[in-house]
Amino acid sequence: MGALVGLGVGIGLMLVWSAFALPRRSRDEVRTTGRAADLLARAGLGQVSVTGFAVLCLVCGLVSTLVLQVVSGTPPVAVAFGLMGAYLPVAVVSGRARRRQRELAEVWPEAVDNLTSAVRAGMSLPDALAALGSRGPEPLREAFDRFALDYQVTGRFGESLDRLKDRLADPVGDRVIEGLRIAREVGGGELGRLLRNLSSYLRDDARTRSEMEARQSWTVNGARLAVASPWLVLLFMSFQSDVIRRYASPGGVLVLALGAVACVVAYRLMMRIGRLPTERRILS
Repeated sequence: MGALVGLGVGIGLMLVWSAFALPRRSRDEVRTTGRAADLLARAGLGQVSVTGFAVLCLVCGLVSTLVLQVVSGTPPVAVAFGLMGAYLPVAVVSGRARRRQRELAEVWPEAVDNLTSAVRAGMSLPDALAALGSRGPEPLREAFDRFALDYQVTGRFGESLDRLKDRLADPVGDRVIEGLRIAREVGGGELGRLLRNLSSYLRDDARTRSEMEARQSWTVNGARLAVASPWLVLLFMSFQSDVIRRYASPGGVLVLALGAVACVVAYRLMMRIGRLPTERRILS
């Protein structure tokens, strides 16, 4: 009995020690990692790890710094372009995520129409969803193929829908999937009407958003051009060693720092002014 009590006390002390002694991830680190993982998922790159993506950004930054250092021989300029090189993968993945979200928003009405036809033909909802892997819109086929495999292996409709949401990482997809989940759980004969109303709503929403994005594009392009222009001039100046080395002085470093801050603030301000309301994922 004494040995058992001693063992329990020892395990308790070890757990208390581990809670304070072992390193814990900070809240900021967890938030940053989750944001990067969400960005990769929205871009359709969920199989890429956050660590690998961070390493890619670091390598791009180092390569850009070394190349500009060799070309210009001016460390402040090399560091400035190195930071831009490190941000380049983030910009590329963000652009890919936006394009993918627009593409999925355009094809979801067609997918819902296919579901409506399948349900009216007498297919069950899981079978109708699985059929989208073969006859649904091309951008959605892979995700629904994997849904069909998940449902075939597990037989759990709710868990398979959760995995489907994680693969798609799309706000419109979240609405569709949650609507299907409720229709499945509640039951009844209103599924066909729900799907028809959902398809009509998605078409109207996609049409309105595309018109607004077309009108907003000049603001976005103008902001990008205004930010990129001074740095392109600085890049061309890097080939003139007698001119670019003036930026190695304290005054030159100050000019670079103030210019970088002004560009970032102005770009973020213009993007915020011209930003459209963004859909947020629900129950993700």
